[in-house]
Amino acid sequence: MPVKQGSGIRKSGKVFGQGQKTPKMVRAGLYARVSTQDQQTLPMQNRAMREYAARRGWTIAMQVKEVGSGAIQRQLRERLLEAARRREIDVVLVWRLDRWGRSVTDLLVTLQELQHLGVGFVSLTEALDLTTPAGRAMAALLAIFAGFEREILGERVRAGLAYARQNGKRLGRPLTAGLHAGQIRKLHRSGLSKSEISRRLNIGRTSVRRILTSKKV
Repeated sequence: MPVKQGSGIRKSGKVFGQGQKTPKMVRAGLYARVSTQDQQTLPMQNRAMREYAARRGWTIAMQVKEVGSGAIQRQLRERLLEAARRREIDVVLVWRLDRWGRSVTDLLVTLQELQHLGVGFVSLTEALDLTTPAGRAMAALLAIFAGFEREILGERVRAGLAYARQNGKRLGRPLTAGLHAGQIRKLHRSGLSKSEISRRLNIGRTSVRRILTSKKV
């Protein structure tokens, strides 16, 4: 019987003529925040995020734990954003949206920056995953809500100013230095220096200098 020759086809590691890609290692930055009165939830947040990252096969490259009021500047969050700008992480993972954003506008601004950097964002409680088309559609809705929030705040400011004018209130910065213009010139004519006048009247030296140069003494 004739001996069959080998087909000569070798396994090349290709699928449909294309080389198989090695799965990319996703580096996750975890951010947890609690108020000073609610620090007991911090371990729960961290555990939930670490378990989620493990299920997705992500590598935890950075973990930030912040304690403080939601109204203050979140300085540790800025460290995570700096890592994203340096391309040291690929996705930001939070337990809940209000842990990350101080307001709808703040949330939108940071999410837009992460999207521009090519960094994903996932919030566990809201099941928001901006690495998916559905998540990106949700981000578009957040933009609408942020615009609505800005408009509401603007209307409140305009209404407050109109009410103040109707009641005869003077708007703008108080003319503290201007009220002392005569006294400033009198003290200057008596030989006091601008610094001494500023100290005596508790007025900035710049204001004293501006009043003295606005009209010849």
